[in-house]
Amino acid sequence: MPAGSVSLSGAVETKFTTSSLADLPYQVQSIEIEIEEEGYVGMPFVLQSGGNWIKNKGSDFYVDFSYESKQVQQDFGDGKGTAKALLEKIAGLEIEAQKSFMHRFNIAADLIQEAKEAGELGFAGILVWMRFMATRQLIWNKNYNVKPREISKAQDRLTDLLQNVYISNPECREIVRMILSTVGRGGEGDVGQRIRDEILVIQRNNNCKGGMMEEWHQKLHNNTSPDDVIICQALIDYIKSDFDISAYWKTLNDNGITKERLLSYDRAIHSEPNFRRDQKDGLLRDLGNYMRTLKAVHSGADLESAITNCLGYRSEGQGFMVGVQINPIPNLPSGFPELLQFVSEHVEDRNVEALLEGLLEARQEIRPLLFKHNDRLKDLLFLDIALESSVRTAIEKGYEELNEAGPEKIMYFVSLILENLALSLDDNEDLIYCLKGWSNALSMSKSKSDNWALFAKSVLDRTRLALASKADWYQKVLQPSAEYLGTLLSVDKWAVDIFTEEMIRAGSAAALSLLLNRLDPVLRKTASLGSWQVISPVEVFGYVAVVDELLAVQDKSYDRPTILLARRVKGEEEIPDGTVAVLTADMPDVLSHVSVRARNCKVCFATCFDPNILADLQSNEGKMLHLKPTSADIAYSVVEGSELQDSSSANLKEEDGPSSSVALVKKQFAGRYAITSDEFTGELVGAKSRNIAYLKGKVPSWIGIPTSVALPFGVFEKVLSDNINQAVAEKLQILKQKLGEEDHSALREIRETVLQMKAPNQLVQELKTEMKSSGMPWPGDEGEQRWEQAWMAIKKVWASKWNERAFFSTRRVKLDHEYLCMAVLVQEIINADYAFVIHTTNPSSGDSSEIYAEVVKGLGETLVGAYPGRALSFVCKKNDLKYPR
Repeated sequence: MPAGSVSLSGAVETKFTTSSLADLPYQVQSIEIEIEEEGYVGMPFVLQSGGNWIKNKGSDFYVDFSYESKQVQQDFGDGKGTAKALLEKIAGLEIEAQKSFMHRFNIAADLIQEAKEAGELGFAGILVWMRFMATRQLIWNKNYNVKPREISKAQDRLTDLLQNVYISNPECREIVRMILSTVGRGGEGDVGQRIRDEILVIQRNNNCKGGMMEEWHQKLHNNTSPDDVIICQALIDYIKSDFDISAYWKTLNDNGITKERLLSYDRAIHSEPNFRRDQKDGLLRDLGNYMRTLKAVHSGADLESAITNCLGYRSEGQGFMVGVQINPIPNLPSGFPELLQFVSEHVEDRNVEALLEGLLEARQEIRPLLFKHNDRLKDLLFLDIALESSVRTAIEKGYEELNEAGPEKIMYFVSLILENLALSLDDNEDLIYCLKGWSNALSMSKSKSDNWALFAKSVLDRTRLALASKADWYQKVLQPSAEYLGTLLSVDKWAVDIFTEEMIRAGSAAALSLLLNRLDPVLRKTASLGSWQVISPVEVFGYVAVVDELLAVQDKSYDRPTILLARRVKGEEEIPDGTVAVLTADMPDVLSHVSVRARNCKVCFATCFDPNILADLQSNEGKMLHLKPTSADIAYSVVEGSELQDSSSANLKEEDGPSSSVALVKKQFAGRYAITSDEFTGELVGAKSRNIAYLKGKVPSWIGIPTSVALPFGVFEKVLSDNINQAVAEKLQILKQKLGEEDHSALREIRETVLQMKAPNQLVQELKTEMKSSGMPWPGDEGEQRWEQAWMAIKKVWASKWNERAFFSTRRVKLDHEYLCMAVLVQEIINADYAFVIHTTNPSSGDSSEIYAEVVKGLGETLVGAYPGRALSFVCKKNDLKYPR
């Protein structure tokens, strides 16, 4: 404290000192306060002069200490991927929104139409703004007093508009649900007024008009907020604990309310509660009732509040305090009130199975009502949101119950939380298939089917892919808005960085992922799958380096033998120079580019399914490991001092880098834009085209060979040199210079520029002639749009010369990328039920007595195109083809 300060009850009195400043003609009064610890967010204060109190428009003055420590925000660019104009408008209105919740909710309501016009990204912007508010990243109240009924009326207006959007814009329903979860239900008139009136009745009935209760009363009268729900609960917990003040502070602190936050309110709360024992029963009764009033306004997604709003309730008035009557929602399903009553009675049960089944049954019952016009639709939506949240809470409560549980019990819980997630999403088709898969897996397990664990593992993998797809959607739709608006509003960088992650954690997906992680090793052990899938079994020594994704380092060159631990491997990447092993938790196909490249370059490549093994490997970052793989496992050990010398004979010697045994010769245009398969030669087309032609007449008649034509080598360069593509050629030249300066972002720009090329008439005519002469349909006969689609597909093949894989792989082996030429194979697509590849030698073990096959549903592109998921694979002895494994 400053010198001369006097400590009072819950406050400090300090006199100003008078001093002169060189640049001012008059004396000034000041106080110097030194903040020695971090964590102080601000200080409320009042002034006294001549016996008179001086306030700030009836409220305490407030000094904000936190803004100085705000981290400098990253510049998130031009708002790409956002409703930029809407976000900038929100930022411009934030100063007005900070006055009170009434202002913020009314501004949000005014912006709903603009959000509708912007579509999904518009409502993503509103969600981000409301979420920043709900997580206390934005100021809730600043120098403005507002009545509770005015706040609840503004909430009511906003939620009414969101209810209408939910019906009129079905593509935005999921985001609208999330917005509603950040905003209280509100209510017209009497509901909000009860907050103001009922606290006075509580004070009068229980004779507690001074101290903390009076300070809270002043806050409630002038600026009620969701914090009041927590304060009320803290008071109830304090009384129930036999007036243990630590229980009061624990509830507050666990919910993000510190002493500093209490002091930061316009009507600050300085005092701690101090009740008498004879007040206990009356306060518990009255505060319990008051909690319902607070939640009715601020906690629309609270289960108890949501149920009472749907079933209806009546609160009698007392004297000046108005009464409230909420009518039940008409036409609820038969037996639904009784079901909700069951849920209410069992919500605290330790054994959660019956509760979970009741919660999910309630969600199923009301789901049809969520897609119909209803004046009380928002009450049903808040109920559904509350039921969803309660399922998640119950699952988390049941984790302890699963510690000793068998796989059937865990699978049952997985199916419950998966159903909860599916009921919350509109685009839930894949989750429904997963749900059916878990039902089948449970049936197979109960009937002791031999392959139940293997089947369950395949469903688990599919469920994980569905969750990953949903997480990608969150990242794509929400994170750019969080970053751009967070920058505009100077939100703490940490809150922006984890925005999408926290949104996912707030839903059922995070709980589902935890259950899958618990079940995975059980299924792998039961199905005898082991902890590894070894794609390229090569014994190596190397230093461990941990990276997020292989794509980010594919153009890097390591100066010592390196074992890369990569969280993500898509399958299309190049393996960086100096890499002797790539280990990942991802699941690239055995036929993906990176898998083939690993085997060809003698790089150890494997997927690890055990998070404990991966964590142990990561803990050795920077150390040298010895990897010794088999076809189904990898043994590893840290290389110590004396072993380093021995290991140098294996693979520690730094190579000068790979050298190419081939040279590219730039192909010339042969005078033809299109040729038939009879004309395929090494001078005109690549190996795939030649192999198609080679197979003609060499396979049984029951094996069909697709009819093909080709645009041979040199056609791209010829088309680019045509006068109609002069502008494209000039732009490409500039971009190639940019690429030559090691700006690899030019690769994407080059690909996009190639797609702007136009087709010369002669190319169109020759291609049409050759396709028709070969018996192939001409896409132009189906309309101009169909030809444009075909032409775009041809250009995409040419543009692929400048994808990252092609560029870095040619450079790695010291080939001139400019000499690389692309021919385009045009052939019929067979609408196959299944596609497969068979290796006549097992690529994982090198065993030539075995075949290795991978099968997928649909076209072969699914298998070789680095799509998420895994193919059905099996190994079989060539002399015993009836028993694959």
